Amino acid sequence: MPAGIPTSTSVCESAVIEAHLSDVWHLIKLQDFSKFWSKLEKSEWVKGTSPETDIVKWTFKDGAALDVKQEEHSSIDHYITYSVISSNPAVTYSSVVSTIRCYPVTSGQHEGHTFVTWTGNFSSDADAGVIEDAKFKRREALADLAKAASGK
Repeated sequence: MPAGIPTSTSVCESAVIEAHLSDVWHLIKLQDFSKFWSKLEKSEWVKGTSPETDIVKWTFKDGAALDVKQEEHSSIDHYITYSVISSNPAVTYSSVVSTIRCYPVTSGQHEGHTFVTWTGNFSSDADAGVIEDAKFKRREALADLAKAASGK
């Protein structure tokens, strides 16, 4: 059996978005990702789940669908953490937990803008292809977020 390419099982992408923190943070709701992320056809609450569980289905334009569960949310520290709990078609790894965090830029040439990080921590069975795909999807989504938040 051939060995896989050793790789990190985490990814972190970031961007400075030319918009105020409140304009960016307003868009960071799992059920609203399709309002900015061009790869998504729709993002909607999953009906029939318990009131304590926030689960959203992301349906991608290529037909893939993910059920994502909000694990943490802070309106004070401006971050959300979510996990993928199911996927159709099935993913090749056991789990991933992602966090999107927004920071106001308070000085320098980007003062008044927002610094955003989007991390993903995958289970150890994720291969290099999974990590590369996650990197590029986050980059594309951050570019889409920047367009939506800045009105460009």
